[in-house]
Amino acid sequence: MTSNQNIAGEAARRAPVDHANNANHASTAPAYFSCWDIHAYYGESYIVQGVSFNVHEGEILALLGRNGAGKTSTLRAIARTGSPLVTQGEIWLDHKPLHSMKSYEAAQEGLALVPEDRRVIQGLTVEENLQLAQIAPPIGWSLERVYELFPRLKERRKQEGTTLSGGEQQMLAIARALVRDIKVLLLDEPYEGLAPVIVDEIEKTLNIIKAQGITTVLVEQNAIRALELADRAVILDTGTVVYDGTAQDVLDNEALRQEYLAI
Repeated sequence: MTSNQNIAGEAARRAPVDHANNANHASTAPAYFSCWDIHAYYGESYIVQGVSFNVHEGEILALLGRNGAGKTSTLRAIARTGSPLVTQGEIWLDHKPLHSMKSYEAAQEGLALVPEDRRVIQGLTVEENLQLAQIAPPIGWSLERVYELFPRLKERRKQEGTTLSGGEQQMLAIARALVRDIKVLLLDEPYEGLAPVIVDEIEKTLNIIKAQGITTVLVEQNAIRALELADRAVILDTGTVVYDGTAQDVLDNEALRQEYLAI
């Protein structure tokens, strides 16, 4: 299908997305990974307000917005973490209804969340963190394959994971996802606090992962770097989708970036 999801004209760009005309929208175009009308709450706070988008197999989608727009909450809702509480909506991965599953069941179907705090397990070495992720099936990449992708982790495989640098811990968090048999990688702020040279390494890694057919949804405050990496972008504002289109169109549209990303 030809995509006409980019909002035409400045007035349209300032309006909510017209999902009826959005070729990538879950109700109109079956995709590998689809979120449809997701609503979620923290207590009485209405955080995710009807979020819908599609991601096709092997795509990198940048999920962007200002602070407080609902990006991380949307990732957590998709990952079935239980917080925020999802009250409505559907999440489909390769024709499987993740919205009817617990978080561990969604993980078994190939969904992997790498949270902002990375969750490296204290007291375990790099290799033990990876081995622990492989205890239960489905098993993904071998340790040898992971070490080829992340030679630094191989060098530090006997070092306690929490003593690694921030960039190395991010590599470990991604590697821990890859040793599972994943289909969709959800990354929350992977560039947070990292030097530009380490961000370059993470981006090279994500392109290699993409070449393996793994789909990625990337939440990142460094919007320009995320857009330069991504195929497509979804922009959130106060928990709703205000843009769904190509990443390049966002890079080319200064007014859109100023309004919703302040860049």
